[in-house]
Amino acid sequence: MKHIVVIGGGVVGVTTAWALAEDGHQVTLVEREAGVGMGASFANGAQLSYRYVSPLADEGVPLKGLRWLFDPDGPLRFKPELSWNQWSWMASFLHKCRGPVNRRATARLLALGEYSRAAFAQLKLSTPLDDIAWRAPGKLVAYRNPAEFGRVAARLRQQPSAIERPLTHAECVALEPALAHSEARFAGGIFTEGEAVADCYQVCVQLTERLKRHGNFRGLVQAEAQGFRTQSGQAVALQTSAGEIEADDFVIAAGVQSRALAKTAGIALPIYPLKGYSLTAPIGPEHKPPVVSVTDFEKKIVYAQVGSHLRVAAMVDLVGEDASLNPTRIASLQRSVRATFPKAADYAAAAPWAGLRPATPSGTPILGASPVRNLWLNVGHGALGFTFSFGTANVLTALIAGRASPIALDGLQLKA
Repeated sequence: MKHIVVIGGGVVGVTTAWALAEDGHQVTLVEREAGVGMGASFANGAQLSYRYVSPLADEGVPLKGLRWLFDPDGPLRFKPELSWNQWSWMASFLHKCRGPVNRRATARLLALGEYSRAAFAQLKLSTPLDDIAWRAPGKLVAYRNPAEFGRVAARLRQQPSAIERPLTHAECVALEPALAHSEARFAGGIFTEGEAVADCYQVCVQLTERLKRHGNFRGLVQAEAQGFRTQSGQAVALQTSAGEIEADDFVIAAGVQSRALAKTAGIALPIYPLKGYSLTAPIGPEHKPPVVSVTDFEKKIVYAQVGSHLRVAAMVDLVGEDASLNPTRIASLQRSVRATFPKAADYAAAAPWAGLRPATPSGTPILGASPVRNLWLNVGHGALGFTFSFGTANVLTALIAGRASPIALDGLQLKA
């Protein structure tokens, strides 16, 4: 029975720790914050988007990005830095903004998404979680641009799906009456049945509480992970602000901090933070929130009803490791949501939030072995950490135990 240290108390780290403990390993979880789920997992978009997984890197995105930069309410901001990590990541990202590359990455993510959906379903059966606001109302991706919608709808008509269907504007409103109050007239939308929403932070909290009662859990260490002590090509101990922790294996699942942590073991991770923002607004009896999960395609804004609140998440800011709230961006998000769903929630009482999503240039996470023999990677999930966490936790657990991965890992491993 191995002792395994998992670094990172977000949803990726917590689900990994749980899967390892369930598989019979002794597990220690290390988290630098006062509690689990306080980073990118805290107030994210709340969508479990298993079918809508297309990476940001796609043909046409560079041109769109230039237009977004000049739009005060656009979804993208870029602040140049004297940082090799930023510019090398950007160069790699632009190189991957090609249709064939995007299609291969999307196929990989769809397979991972479907596996993760099944993994979460199994977890909920074996380990019921309380008060996580889980629902499966389906997802509507609404398009403002007729040409963009026509292209996607035509492809879907050529390759019909049992769970996805194109809708006209009127059909979108019939499906989601909250759109009737919108200032926008959408060209149409794609509705996907079965897509879910849940409170990611509460998933972290509830699963950690169960982990603390698990017979294979050694404890939660609240300390800053500072680096690895290595010897003869393997990690001997994790150095933390609370002292060294020795173990048989180590898993890096520390979000944006994973890059700096891996560097101490001589591993270069192609990860850069994509800063996102959200509003969590209370829903009163007088409000008319969307029931289905909604994505405004052009504005890159997602809407999800999470319990008695509306979660609105948006934007990609390439500004380095700056997690501070930008009042200008929050005001921009407020303008957009008030125009799209003006009666959905009490936006004046909305709690703003910003978080750093750890992304690879291709948009695919990095799973599995590293050049250091007993150091494993579960990093780079970008905006889909919640969606993929259950699946990647099981994949990594299988690999650590010496079993075959339950899904193909082509394109999901660290390149030598």
